[in-house]
Amino acid sequence: MAEDIGLFDAMFNCRAMRRLSTDPVDEALLVRLVEAAQQAPSGSNAQDRQWIIVRDPELKEALAEFNRSFALPYIQATRDMMDKVEADGSQAEGVTDIGAMSGWVGHQSVEKRRRMFDSIEHQAMHLGETPALIIGCLQFEAAPPEAFMAGSGAGAEVWPAVQNLLLAARALGLGAVPTTLPLINRAGVQELLGLPETVVPLALIPVGHPQGNFGPVTRRPVQEVLHFDRW
Repeated sequence: MAEDIGLFDAMFNCRAMRRLSTDPVDEALLVRLVEAAQQAPSGSNAQDRQWIIVRDPELKEALAEFNRSFALPYIQATRDMMDKVEADGSQAEGVTDIGAMSGWVGHQSVEKRRRMFDSIEHQAMHLGETPALIIGCLQFEAAPPEAFMAGSGAGAEVWPAVQNLLLAARALGLGAVPTTLPLINRAGVQELLGLPETVVPLALIPVGHPQGNFGPVTRRPVQEVLHFDRW
């Protein structure tokens, strides 16, 4: 797993990998991923990120159960809406009443959305078998409000580090993808992992050897999202 991939190649080919082998990942590689994550910037150079690498089978399965409790209703809600779109013969672009929790986006066809949610379901059912679950946390001087939790938009400092970790995983030939769903039950995860109330888990990244193939990501063209000076 030589680190010989170029930075832009990694960025443009860092596909979400949810189907992972159960083969173990060398501990040195997991440490390397966290080292790469730690190079990301932090506000005022506070460097208050903390990381947990979970490999214990019982802990992984407990986190997988947390994940399923939120992921499976999310998956079903999106599938129900996709069925409605197809039954009505409407276009994906015209769907505006689903809301964020159903996981709908207008720029992706129903067929592609179904395939993605099939992979999300596969991950949900096999998360406990993943070789390692890396959890990015933030540490505070005092416990933040309960509303400060994964999926709430909180913890901006963690996400640049997560992106570093994903790019490092791609360079090392490892599969990875971030999720917040297993961590929505903040108190439950804190108790499970022995986290103090001042340490909040905000991103979970399953890491393993990919069962699929790396390839280019599909993103909206820059012409659709770029503005100079004003909207």
